[in-house]
Amino acid sequence: MAHTAPHPALPKMRSWLFAPGDSEKKMAKAAASNADIALLDLEDSVSPENKPAARAMVAEQIAESDNRARLWVRINPVSTEDCIADLAAIIPAQPGGVFLPKAEGAADITQLHHYLTALEAAHGIPQGRTLIAALVTETAAAMFRTGDYAGDYPGKARLAAMSWGAEDLSAALGAREQRGPDGEYAHTYELARSLCLIGASAAGVAAIETVQPEFRDLAALERRARGVRAAGFRGMLAIHPAQVDPINAAFTPSEGELAHARAVVQAFADHPGAGVVAMDGAMLDRPHLALAQRLLAEGQ
Repeated sequence: MAHTAPHPALPKMRSWLFAPGDSEKKMAKAAASNADIALLDLEDSVSPENKPAARAMVAEQIAESDNRARLWVRINPVSTEDCIADLAAIIPAQPGGVFLPKAEGAADITQLHHYLTALEAAHGIPQGRTLIAALVTETAAAMFRTGDYAGDYPGKARLAAMSWGAEDLSAALGAREQRGPDGEYAHTYELARSLCLIGASAAGVAAIETVQPEFRDLAALERRARGVRAAGFRGMLAIHPAQVDPINAAFTPSEGELAHARAVVQAFADHPGAGVVAMDGAMLDRPHLALAQRLLAEGQ
């Protein structure tokens, strides 16, 4: 049986700014920022004893917003009781989506989908409106399942993005270091980044780069953001409002890029049915056309 459904309209996903769900001040700053998505957190940044109060604060922040579609919530993993409590508190306020940590394959998306479906029905919310993004490399088991998110399964139409993380994975592995003296990730974490990117591509969703903890080094942030965008990522997580503008700039196509993409599309339009066209002394084939069309879509 097929479980596909029309995909809800997707927001821009260049920048995702985290804010602790137990801080009204930080949530308000995130909501007022230039971030494409303000990510209100009920998981790692909130202590267990503060979670009940944080749920109420997050729901209030969403309910008072005039643009709920860009307010998302990082909930607790589906394997925990906190997940149900999170969803019961926030879904009536109608956030744009939920960010699922420690996801371990399509089965977790399906389980979350069933929870969302029941809560949407109970509160008169259109079925499928609440989108899902998944953190897909935070446990050892998750690393083997990054290809599971492709295919047809209940909840697939909700899945809009996949991201990765190094902190929880390193804790799961008992690793003392994630990066070498040059600041670059060690092989295991580069593998996690690659598996997220490839898995997201297979699933047809946006790949989102993980955070840069050194929030004051904006030059390094911009270099990294431009590098991962060139590799195929569509956006990046942020932990400080100062990181938002450099991330947005890095993931926004330049006028030069857009002009070149339009020229590629036009070159193929001028030669209908051609598999290869010549432009500026180079031979371009159909993958070049697909890349140009994707870039133009990103620039809208």
